[in-house]
Amino acid sequence: MTGELQGLVASSSDAAQLHAPVPALLLELHTALGALCAAVTTATERGRRPFRPGPDWQSRLGELAYGVYLLADQTGVSLDDAVRATSGYVHQRAQQTRASDANDWPIQQ
Repeated sequence: MTGELQGLVASSSDAAQLHAPVPALLLELHTALGALCAAVTTATERGRRPFRPGPDWQSRLGELAYGVYLLADQTGVSLDDAVRATSGYVHQRAQQTRASDANDWPIQQ
């Protein structure tokens, strides 16, 4: 099942004729991620200052997310389902890690 946001991306990409082969979409995503990295590198003076998102951060991040949704649409993946599954896996691993950390004390009470 396609989520509401993925449907919105699919509709707008259809209207703008943005569909492309997967390799081309991946290159576009790489470019968008590179733009984010460049913005952070500049804003932090190559890591010497703390990062604070600038005025264009939201739109750059939105472009990257749009590209991920478009890639999912082009490859028949429900991004909503995939993110929910990944979130569940991460949550489960975190609980397992906490449980094993609690048992790793050298002295048991």
